[in-house]
Amino acid sequence: MRAFSFAVFLFCVAFAPVAYAEDPVQTAQSLIEQQIEAFLHDDAATAYSFAAPGIKALFPDKDSFFAMVRKNYLPVYHPGNYAFGKSRAIDNGAVVYQEVLITATDDKDWTAIYQITRQPDGSYKINGVQILAKTASEGI
Repeated sequence: MRAFSFAVFLFCVAFAPVAYAEDPVQTAQSLIEQQIEAFLHDDAATAYSFAAPGIKALFPDKDSFFAMVRKNYLPVYHPGNYAFGKSRAIDNGAVVYQEVLITATDDKDWTAIYQITRQPDGSYKINGVQILAKTASEGI
């Protein structure tokens, strides 16, 4: 009986990764953190590596991508502090929307809404970011 129980245990351990696929929301949050870290270190190549093919079609090299981020997404490029807010995975995790609450280095508050998409190879990439200024009345 012990041998059978041990065999069942080994079987369950061997197939556990299949049964518990990686959580799309955690994957999205990890991607966002890694890209923000790359921005903070001015590592254009790494930051660009997280961009989805559609973004890369608009910005065909890391330098044009990085210039666009510095110009239009300063709170994401160099946040003072950030925290993850609400998230939503749809279509069995094919798309994840992740809210990121940012306090910029100038103490202004922002909300960035990331769209993360699963690619044909199963990896996830950042497909877009919408950034919204938080008004004083929103905190009341």
